[in-house]
Amino acid sequence: MSLIITNGKQVTKENQLVDIHLKIDGEKIIAVSDKLDFEVADSDQVIDVDGKLVTPGLTDVHVHFRQPGFEDKETILTGSQAAARGGFTRVAAMPNLNPAPDTPEKLSAIQKLIDEDAVIEVLQYAPITADLKSDDLVDMAKMPEAFAFTNDGFGVQTAGTMYLAMKEAARLHKPIVAHTEDESLLFGGVMHEGIKNKELGLPGILNATESSQIARDIHLAEETGVHYHVCHVSTKASVAAIRDGKARGVHVTAEVAPHHLILNELDIPADDATYKMNPPLRGEEDQAALLEGLLDGTLDMVATDHAPHTLAEKANGFMGSPFGIVGIETAFAVMYTHFVKTGVMSLAFLLEKMAIAPTDVFDLPSTTLSVGSSADIAVFDLAQAYTIDPADYLSKSQVTPFNGEEVYGMCVLTIYKGNIVYQQ
Repeated sequence: MSLIITNGKQVTKENQLVDIHLKIDGEKIIAVSDKLDFEVADSDQVIDVDGKLVTPGLTDVHVHFRQPGFEDKETILTGSQAAARGGFTRVAAMPNLNPAPDTPEKLSAIQKLIDEDAVIEVLQYAPITADLKSDDLVDMAKMPEAFAFTNDGFGVQTAGTMYLAMKEAARLHKPIVAHTEDESLLFGGVMHEGIKNKELGLPGILNATESSQIARDIHLAEETGVHYHVCHVSTKASVAAIRDGKARGVHVTAEVAPHHLILNELDIPADDATYKMNPPLRGEEDQAALLEGLLDGTLDMVATDHAPHTLAEKANGFMGSPFGIVGIETAFAVMYTHFVKTGVMSLAFLLEKMAIAPTDVFDLPSTTLSVGSSADIAVFDLAQAYTIDPADYLSKSQVTPFNGEEVYGMCVLTIYKGNIVYQQ
């Protein structure tokens, strides 16, 4: 029995929507046509998508699935189900877990959980240093299965430690992925140092907390030749540093999250930790610089930083709640609604930043709507309005500022290796 997708639309590189019909057998696409001219047997499963957008599955290189150690927030099962609902067929999961996968044995234990529970492809990061906070480098050579190395959640505070990590990662042809945060510049901040923190009487986080480490690390990456990737860029100065590094030929890449593109500090209505994330929502000039950086290629891709917490944890205001919000189930829809429907970017450009660039940047196997490709496919409804409803989430967490917003482009069908892993 084959699986057949009929009456879809795909977007070309020229941003034209054209007809597409697909036939899937096992894990592979075996036929593609602009008209239904291949054989359909009585035993085949046929799904008529009625003019909806058919794309390769999306890739997100920055998610938190919280298992092991924090299963009340999320698990590999619920996180991967949430990702599938968002149209993602591949994600990379951060290592700030308990225990952190800082040895081959711990990494293998998490990989076993992934193999047992994930409904899509989940790639696992390993830490740069033991326990994510020390200056003791992990034995990278003994963890070849690690997607990349990162201390996400914590900046590497010592330049010498980062330099040695980059040298070893470069030798092994592995990326260093950095959450950049100079803790000596934090001063207890919980939101952006700008206008809103003064209104609310809350300690702010300087832009330089992020951008100073990026500048440092770009110089170190230039020295070592490593692939250096910057997580969740949020400031104007950070974009400028990355742009300069690229111009000098440094192998630096970067991501930006939907919430930093769509919101800024002035959108925070009150002392509500639904808006508390790290890095924080920045100023209007920063927000504009992020969009400019995405459009001109300085920022290579969109990544969600899906960071689930319980409602109880997030009910204690900015001072008493953890950083982080969810976003993987609605990322494509909020980006499409805010930037494609408004004419800021094309649909083809958005898909390049959410499906193609992440695979290219990290040298992952590409997925295309072509014969022989892995059947990793998403279908999005661009015509139907949907009001984001926390009751619909497959994630264990419902904390995001986008709840209640009307969007277009929600995923209605996700197929991974020929299997339906989400259907509206």
